[in-house]
This record gives sequence, C-alpha cells and structure tokens, in this order.
Amino acid sequence: MSVKNIRLKVYNMTCTSCEKTIERTLKKLVGVFNVKANYSGQFVDIEYDSELCSLKDIKDSISNSGYSTESSSNFGFAGILIVAIAIILIGNSTGGFDMNSMLKGATYFILFVVGILTSIHCVGMCGGIMLSQSLSTKSINKLQAIKPALLYNAGRVISYTVLGSIVGALGSVLSLSIKAQAALQMFAGLFMIIMGFNMAGFNLFRKLQIKLPWSFCSVKNKPKNPFIVGILNGLMPCGPLQTMQLYALSTGSFTKGALSMFIFALGTVPLMLTFGAVSGLLSKGYTKNILKFSGILVVVLGLIMGNRGLSLAGINFVPPIASLLPWNNQSLASSGSNSTKAILKDGVQIINMTADANGYVPNVLYVKKGVPVKWIIDGKQITSCNNAIVVPSLNIKKQLENGENTIEFTPSDKDINFSCWMGMIRGVIRVVDNLDTVDTSKTDPSAPPVGAPSCCSVSTPPSANSSTVEQASSIYGSDMNKVPTEIIVKTATVIGNSQSSTIKGIGYELKPLIVVVDKNIKTKLTFDLNDFDNPEGKFEIVLAKSSNTIKSFDGRKGVIDLDITFNEASAYDIMKDGKILGIIEVVDDIKKADLEKIRQTYIQ
Repeated sequence: MSVKNIRLKVYNMTCTSCEKTIERTLKKLVGVFNVKANYSGQFVDIEYDSELCSLKDIKDSISNSGYSTESSSNFGFAGILIVAIAIILIGNSTGGFDMNSMLKGATYFILFVVGILTSIHCVGMCGGIMLSQSLSTKSINKLQAIKPALLYNAGRVISYTVLGSIVGALGSVLSLSIKAQAALQMFAGLFMIIMGFNMAGFNLFRKLQIKLPWSFCSVKNKPKNPFIVGILNGLMPCGPLQTMQLYALSTGSFTKGALSMFIFALGTVPLMLTFGAVSGLLSKGYTKNILKFSGILVVVLGLIMGNRGLSLAGINFVPPIASLLPWNNQSLASSGSNSTKAILKDGVQIINMTADANGYVPNVLYVKKGVPVKWIIDGKQITSCNNAIVVPSLNIKKQLENGENTIEFTPSDKDINFSCWMGMIRGVIRVVDNLDTVDTSKTDPSAPPVGAPSCCSVSTPPSANSSTVEQASSIYGSDMNKVPTEIIVKTATVIGNSQSSTIKGIGYELKPLIVVVDKNIKTKLTFDLNDFDNPEGKFEIVLAKSSNTIKSFDGRKGVIDLDITFNEASAYDIMKDGKILGIIEVVDDIKKADLEKIRQTYIQ
C-alpha cells in the first residue's frame, strides 16, 4: 500500500453543492480514502492509494463530473467585457427597464427571465434529485416517463409560491418604508451580482456563501413521491431562491409575493423538464460553459434590480459614459427640452407635471430654495406603471388618480429625485437660488431619461405635436386631433341587464381605442383579431390604479368573446406583452357619459 495526500486545483465550481458532487464522485474510485473539496479555495484534498488509483484516474473523474483541473481565463475576459457594456447601457435604457413593469408587465417578464437563466443553476444543484426520481420508476410509455418530472416540478412551483406568499405577507405586516423597500431591492440586486459572478467562475465573492439554519436538511432519506420531493426542494438553501425571497419581501403583499415567486418558478421549469431528455446529448463540460454565460446574464439582471433600488432611494444612476453615447444625445436632441420652472403665486411656487402614457412630463422641474412648493400632477392617463409617485428624500409615496393630484413641500438646498413606484420612470426637482437664471430651453444631459420605457408605452398613434419615433402608419392617421371622437371612443350596447362591445385589432392598434361600459352589468367583450399584426400572446385587462389583473386570455387569429363584470367605476387597461393597447372606461351611468371629456382625459 502506498498512501498519498495531494491537493488539486479544481475549476468551474459554482456553489458549495459542487463540493459534495466532487466528493461523492471521487469516493467512488477504488483506492480513494478521504476527499475534502473547498469551493472558495477551488481545490480538493485527496488521500488515496497510488497502487490502486492513479492521479490520471482522479483527474479524469473530476473532468467527467463537469469540472476541470486546468485553468481557462478566456471566458473571464469576455465576461468582464459583457458586464462593462451592460453597465454603460443601463444608464441609457434602464431608467425604465425593471424587474417589475407594474409588478406585472416587465417585472414579471424579467422575473421569468431570471428563472430561465438560473434554471441552469437549478439543474446543477437539483437536477440529480429530479433525475433520481425520474429513474426510480419503470416507464411503460412516454407519459409515464415524463410524469415524475412533471410531479417534481409541480411540487417545486407550489413550494416556491407558498414561500413567496409567506414572505410577501411578512413584508406587508412590517409595513416597509420606501427606504426599506429600496434597501431590499439593492440587497437583492447585490446578491444576484454575487451569485452571477460565482456562477461565471470569478473568484471575487467565493467566500460569501449564505448558510441558512435549516441547511442541514437532507434529501438522502427522501420519499419516493416526486411531488413531495419537489415541495421539499423549495426548502433547500439556494442562492437564486434566497434572492427572489428578498424580492418577494420587498413587495409587501401576500398576492404579489406569491405571484413573483410563481413566475420565477415557472421560468425554471422548461430547462428542468428537458434536462433528462437532453442530458445524454450535452457533455457536462458544455453544460458548465452554458452556466458561466448564464452567470454573466444574472449579473446584468442584478445590476438592473440594483438600479431600480437606487431609483427608489432617490439616487439617479446614469454613468457618465452613457451620456456620451451618440444615440443618447440624439434622443435628447429629438425630444427637445423636458424641463420647466415654478411660477410664484401668492408666496407659493406652482409647478405642473403630467402623468400620461409617456411617463412624467416634464421630468425636470426647477424650484427656488426655501419657498413653499405646490406640485400639481395632472393624471391625464393613469397606468399601472405611473399610478404612484415616490419621493424618497421627502418620504412621500403618492397614489395618483385621474385629474389633479397635489404634493406640497418646502425645498431645502438639495435636488429632489423622484420616480414611479417601481423605479422605472424617473425625474428630478432641481433646487436653485434664483429661477431667473434658469434656461429651460436647454437640455440637461445629467437628467434622468425622458419618458416611460417601452413596456409602459401606449400603442396609440403619435399626435401632431408628438416627437415619438416614426413607426408604421396608424389607422387613425398622423393627427389624432382630426379624428372624430365617435371613432376613438365607443359606448357599449346595453340591452336589458347586459351590455356588449366589439373591439377590432387592425395592424398594431385597437379600434376603438376607448370603450365605455356601465359598472355592475354583465359585459360581453368581443375581440376581433383577424387583422391584428401579432395576436399571439397573453392579453390582460388591468385595473390601472391598482395594477391588478381582472381578466386575461390567450390571443390568436380569429374572434374571441370575453365575459366580464366590472364592479368599480374606473379606468382599465387593455394590455399585451406589458404594453397598453386600449382603455376600458367603466362609468356609473353610461347614459350620462361625456365621451368628449373621456377622450380629452386620455388623448391630447
């Protein structure tokens, strides 16, 4: 017997579970006595009998497990380059790109993307568990072969959703302040960045590993029911899962917390389901490379989430390089100045701003230091993106309604940043000593991006005075002011105790843009999508002021009937892929509805 003790460098470990994988693999070799892997140090200590097991056998075993004993730095440089580009682009385009386009459009979409990206991590950490369940039963047909994987993933999704509801409810009980919500968003973003760098193979944060009190839980004595195993899987310590739990906590809502975790869990399902089918086609080394690339994308999403937290904290993060980009200057030049200054009246400064489909306009406001301010926000078109404005330095969170909304304060000597409730649409109140020296005709290059992100924009055609980018010709022509109100706004047809209305999709628009219906009456909405450019996808009817989805349906070519009863007189957005296509205006009495006034509310 010739016992040796060696230490080998092992690369491509992405989390502490990789330690266990390497240890289990090497202990299967004849002649290996003791193995101790170290994730943070990227090495493994091995005690073995060189007469029974060679060094080559050990290295081959490590390689076959998807890891490497040879260093490769090419990917590191590419990863740094991608992150650098992402940081530059964030300042230019993520003033609105968020993990929450209303805690439902962009956010839920981004959460789904996060789930897809981190599902590679799930395969590495939990794929073996799922595979063991799939292989534990003899499959007679294809349905039986995939049934264990379906049950396992169903258990996981349910477990994640329940955890999200509990954590979200805890956030509501705690009544998180604006600063606390911002801190949680930044904290979650930071953990995503750390997790992404670790997944990508960087050494920066390897020593930062979260260990939860219940991490001793083991699935060695797991039940044979894949569904139960999937539920227990939700209790395992996992970086992506813990990050999403922080996000769910910041929502401060039982429903939104559950939905956030549910969407995230759904994102992890496709790859986990197909893992068993393609595992024989992909080498473990190739899977590790995919994991590395996924890690870089997770870093980018972490930057986005962190940027949103900074916005909620009143910090506008616009990298200087971004302001030098040619398309950024072109955008500013084409849009012109988006600033205004206060008017002094009876010792009070009056500043006016509009909340509409374009975001907050103008979004740069100048006021004089030390003089009381009356900030009037005209809710022209309240959407699920702009329906609440947050002013961190004043500790104000104001729910906006259609019509006039007022915020009063006295400015000190510092600028006041503000944003929508999820940090997507941003603006700033500049505090100066003398308003007479302010020239609002000039563009402020350091100001937040103008307007709302594409996920919040309404697909209504541009008006004659609009500076929006030219797009496909509109069915309403180039000047909305020339379009008769009866074309834009239609009332439902009321017969007895029910009402109906037909909405046609033509090109990229709906006709009419606004449908007026009575509340508390059974309503039949007919969507004719035969001539709609892109009917496939999820359509939603959303209560604008609360962002709650009232009804949804899957689009397709053809005619779709939707039965619904509106119990509240308010504005409801017709949305697809996070964009507002039209409005349903619910009124107390349709006979008394002023169609011209309704038109002016939404379309200038």
